[in-house]
Amino acid sequence: MLAGIEWRNVGVLAAKEWRERLRNRWVLVVALVFAVFALAIAYFGAAQQGEVGFRGIEATVASLVSLVTYLVPLIALILGYDAIVGERERGSLELLMAMPVTRGEILLGKYLGLAGALAASTALGFGAGMLPLAQELTARDLYHYAGFVASAILLGLAFLSLSLLVSVLARDRVRASGVAIGLWFFFVLVYDLLLMGALVASGGHLSSTVFAGALVCNPADLFRLFNIFNDEQVQSMYGLATVMPEGLSNPWVLLAMMAGWIVLPFLVTIRRFT
Repeated sequence: MLAGIEWRNVGVLAAKEWRERLRNRWVLVVALVFAVFALAIAYFGAAQQGEVGFRGIEATVASLVSLVTYLVPLIALILGYDAIVGERERGSLELLMAMPVTRGEILLGKYLGLAGALAASTALGFGAGMLPLAQELTARDLYHYAGFVASAILLGLAFLSLSLLVSVLARDRVRASGVAIGLWFFFVLVYDLLLMGALVASGGHLSSTVFAGALVCNPADLFRLFNIFNDEQVQSMYGLATVMPEGLSNPWVLLAMMAGWIVLPFLVTIRRFT
């Protein structure tokens, strides 16, 4: 499907998408939102317990994980849901396809441009949010925080792949936006409720293999697991010490699964688009 790709054409299309996001200040706005939330959570996260100040990178990341799980998928879905269907409705897609570029190059260029904008805004936002607290961070803290930011970017890329698939399959922007919001509700809000309901209905006897397979079917859950620093915290987070397989907390395994969530929907999108 990607054979014969002219990477120069892909680069031109990706640069066009990147410039458009810079021109409409999308990157700046999203980065500012992330920076404000990161600083507020790092400094005021324990205010309800009567404490103010930086409490350590583990507590900060644990609080930011919930924020990212809600915000990043939504931003990624909104960013990409009209990438193809919007161009088709405006009539510009036919003009673009009349040029000496393949459909694979069009889709890959759009994805890389949008992915670059999403990654830049995420990295800049969360990086800037920690700058006022830089003197309180150790090298180990920076390592953990960098891993958190990288995993947030991967989460965004996974949902960006899903949004492009929606954009290719949808007949118009209205349907595409509805499906995109529906995907956000399902993966971020509904999925874990269904999983917990299945666990309760089974009387806690749901096998670890089945439970692990259900978890990796949700990129938001993969992101949560990736950012828990030890098995005990994973088990306490879900309250499922008896069903969590040991290998599920291996960061390399989780990374490979998240990569699958990025690549597989995109390959399906290219196949459908071509």
